[in-house]
Amino acid sequence: MSFRTEEAINKRAEELFLAQEVANYRRTDRMFAWLLVMQWIVGIGTALWISPLAWEGRVSFTHIHVWASILLGGAIAGFPVLLVLRLPGAPLTRHVIAAAQMMASALLIHLTGGRIETHFHVFGSLAFLAFYRDWRVLLTASIVVTLDHMVRGIFWPQSVFGILVGSHWRWIEHVGWVLFEDFFLLLAIRQSLQAMRGLAERQARLEWTKSTIEQQVEERTRELRQENIERKRAENDAAKAQEDLLNSSRMAGMAEIATNVLHNVGNVLNSVNVSAGLVSETIRRSPAPGLSKLSVLLQEHQEDLGAFLTTDSRGRQVPAYVAQLSVHLKASQEKTLKELASLQVNIEHIKDIVAMQQSYAKVSGVKEVVDIPSLVEDSLNLNVGALTRHRIEVKRNFQKVPPLNLDKHKVLQILINLVRNAKYACDEAETADKIISLSVYLDNGSIKISVADNGIGIPEQNLDRIFQHGFSTRDGGHGFGLHSSALAARELGGSLSVRSKGVNQGANFILELPLPSTTSVHEQ
Repeated sequence: MSFRTEEAINKRAEELFLAQEVANYRRTDRMFAWLLVMQWIVGIGTALWISPLAWEGRVSFTHIHVWASILLGGAIAGFPVLLVLRLPGAPLTRHVIAAAQMMASALLIHLTGGRIETHFHVFGSLAFLAFYRDWRVLLTASIVVTLDHMVRGIFWPQSVFGILVGSHWRWIEHVGWVLFEDFFLLLAIRQSLQAMRGLAERQARLEWTKSTIEQQVEERTRELRQENIERKRAENDAAKAQEDLLNSSRMAGMAEIATNVLHNVGNVLNSVNVSAGLVSETIRRSPAPGLSKLSVLLQEHQEDLGAFLTTDSRGRQVPAYVAQLSVHLKASQEKTLKELASLQVNIEHIKDIVAMQQSYAKVSGVKEVVDIPSLVEDSLNLNVGALTRHRIEVKRNFQKVPPLNLDKHKVLQILINLVRNAKYACDEAETADKIISLSVYLDNGSIKISVADNGIGIPEQNLDRIFQHGFSTRDGGHGFGLHSSALAARELGGSLSVRSKGVNQGANFILELPLPSTTSVHEQ
């Protein structure tokens, strides 16, 4: 504890001590105000009981003691009570009370004729005055009682000792007993003041400790509030980062889908180009130009058409040429119609591919009833270009499962990521037979979608890290596809897990989607 702190505590202890002193002074003032009034009443009663009347022949009158108790006692009690009302706790008030209390004792001793028992009132008054815990008050009271006993002991011993003639030094004996009591009362006052100071110091230290603790609590509360604000900010940043991550993953997935779509469209366009080339070649080789020449020839011999067809060497060839031309035109028409039908099929195929891509390019977040096997099949169709290009065999094992009301875009994005990763795993394994197996089945109240491959596998030490953000074992991998997929699965109320026996042992990712609680397996 520093010097300044100790000094502040001592200053506060002194303030508390003085406040307790003032409170004690006022409390004791009020006590003596009541006590002085009661003693006044008791003095009047005592005077009335001891000497109410005096007689001289036929004349009766009130004894002087009665008037003394009423008037003198009222004067003794009245002024201190007035000071208590006007100046409570003031030094003047308690010293006047001390003097008045001793004068009240003197009056009672006088009214009782100097009885030794009444002298105990002096010692009791000193004890009561010790309640002030002020040695100066005892000094004032002791001086007043000493002067009273000395004066009356010398000039009126009957009033104080109850005898007509007494020793002139007897008052010293009484004063000695007063000083004897004062000695012990001063010790008690000293101990009481020390106790008060100790209490004030302890209270000051408690206040300082409380203030320090409150300050620490306030500082810690402020720190916790700031930490809470920072935590909320971090949570918001994390939520935004997660949202950005999901969007990035979705964009990456959509880019992959777009690549596959373009590849699929490219394959179909190749077929379209072949069909268009065949139609063009068929039209180019068509005997239609010869038919035009035949028409010109017939128009030239329009006047002698019959003779031309029967007598002219060229005319006689016309029927055979028309028959041959008819066969060629019919064959050309059939071939052209066939290629046009193929063109129409391919164009419809392109439209279906584009429509599927547009369907899954919509903003996610809307729930709808989805057939899970069909959704898995869509994820394969959107990856069919890459799967075909890399000569990967796809095996399906779809059990009958109930449809689910969920965000199909999130599920599709997860499946696209899993199929894409399985494709990469098979490529890196460089095995002769590249196989991806997809399964849909019911298990323990949930629908499970399994995407297994016979690719490069996952080392055991990476199984716990495979879903961490930024972790990737593939060159050029961004490391958030599986992480975002795991987050999306959690948002769907399900989970995404992985199994692998090790390197070159393949891997199996399982997406678990919970069934509604109202749906039972029996009903399914």
